[in-house]
Amino acid sequence: MRFLGNIEAKTDAKGRAFLPAVFRKELQKAGEERLVMRKDVFQDCLVLYPESVWNSQLDELRQRLSRWQSASQQVYRQFVSDVEIVVLDGNGRFLIPKRYMKMAGIVQEVKFIGMGDTIEIWSKSMTEEPFMQAEDFKQALESLMGQ
Repeated sequence: MRFLGNIEAKTDAKGRAFLPAVFRKELQKAGEERLVMRKDVFQDCLVLYPESVWNSQLDELRQRLSRWQSASQQVYRQFVSDVEIVVLDGNGRFLIPKRYMKMAGIVQEVKFIGMGDTIEIWSKSMTEEPFMQAEDFKQALESLMGQ
């Protein structure tokens, strides 16, 4: 599964949005019917994980954390406690709960950004400026990949 690109959309008065067709096609090709939504750990956006990707990430996280250490249990609990299972309706729509819209600063206009194996949902206003300045991006990429 490779979700790529960015697509602008709007939510309706109830907080429903259409998952872009290009992303729905990727899900269908992979046989995925359910998604898991949570607030991103680092940014003010929402992340949609296909269920298989979510399960793989949970397995990886669980392997790195000890069930017998309080701090590990707190991290795991925080990661899994505030998620929503998302199932698209027959029209390809899904509900973004109000608390999630508030967490991500979403009013009505959103931008879906394909991040490879996940999909981010941003408030459109948060994406009007580039995530990184061109020169900073060039230097970061060169530093990471130029070795």
